[in-house]
Amino acid sequence: MSTLGDRIRSLRKQRKLTLEALAGDKLTKAMLSYIENNKAKPSMESLSYIAGRLGVEVSELLEEVSTQELRDVVKRVEKLLHSTEEDKHWQIIGLVEPYVDRLHNGYEASRLLEIYSQSLYYEKKDGWKAWMEKAANLYDQLNLTSRLAAIGIFQAMVTFREHKYEMALAKLLDERLKMEERNGLAEPLTRLDFDYVEALLQFAVGNAEEAMRAMNEGIEFSRGLQIFYRLPHLYQLAIFNALMKEEKASMEYYEEKILLYGELADDRDAIPFINYITIHYLTSYKKAYAKALELVQAHQAEYGVDERHTTYSFMEEKGKALYGLGRYEEALACLNRVSIPDYAHHPFDLSILYEKDAYAALCHVALGNETDAKRLISIAVENISSMPHTRYKDFIMETYESICQK
Repeated sequence: MSTLGDRIRSLRKQRKLTLEALAGDKLTKAMLSYIENNKAKPSMESLSYIAGRLGVEVSELLEEVSTQELRDVVKRVEKLLHSTEEDKHWQIIGLVEPYVDRLHNGYEASRLLEIYSQSLYYEKKDGWKAWMEKAANLYDQLNLTSRLAAIGIFQAMVTFREHKYEMALAKLLDERLKMEERNGLAEPLTRLDFDYVEALLQFAVGNAEEAMRAMNEGIEFSRGLQIFYRLPHLYQLAIFNALMKEEKASMEYYEEKILLYGELADDRDAIPFINYITIHYLTSYKKAYAKALELVQAHQAEYGVDERHTTYSFMEEKGKALYGLGRYEEALACLNRVSIPDYAHHPFDLSILYEKDAYAALCHVALGNETDAKRLISIAVENISSMPHTRYKDFIMETYESICQK
């Protein structure tokens, strides 16, 4: 960590001052050199004089960590945060931990505490809430409403990841109300964050009408200001809603929007997402299994079969298509490879993934394995029971009844 002398020398050089220039007429060059080399301790009067000459507060010189040093750490942490490195949160914890007890004021301290607390949460470490609360208090002192809102949204999403959907929505709406009462109209990106997350959570609790309102408001707001932030996420919600209502025209409209955005933003996930929606519509809604299998094979030939970084599973769709074509052993081989990632939390995603056990149960029925069929459909029912009503839930419950009646 830097010393008082180090901080004075660093600031002097940043300002391109010589020892003589900083010393002025109240200090000697020799005395200032002693101070910078930590061989002499300045009086408060001398320290105030030096701070004035450098254009900083005395408190910045007395800090164990300078603002510039913290800015450098923030840059490194932000870069890591937006990277795809698998251990980025551990790296962030390692970078910030030596400073946390000395982060008491300013934007840099607040931001480091915010990111540090999030990384602790993602790594399932205790104590993250206290650090996040401290970050929120510092943002409050700085009147940084947008960052306070970001912390509120993060905390609502923590509850969402615990599958406490009603509670998560209540937290989010409370945070939005507090922000609007405090600051009136939200800054555009914050407004879009609220619109997207509210739509996400309204769908999660089964309030489709309110979800559509929040979603459409976000889309119109984005279009009006020509801001593309959150637009693809809002379009994805719109597609899922149209899919469940089997509104083919709306699906095609939003598919086109996502593909246009993907081309504009060079989004590599746009085409795979549309491929998945098309295939899923064929298997779960149209029962067009031969066409679905053809599209799955074409997709996997181009993009591979690695599904570690997505909640939607082409392998599950392949298994469903093979089941529909009477190729039960092959279907089971695919369905057994489907796992539910630990980042899948939305009822839409989970309900679709829970179908895998129902289809596997049907395969076992067709193969005469009654015990395995009952075991798997019981797992599907247990998983789906707390989810809101969807056609996926209906399918699982109907499958359960048909297997149990047999």
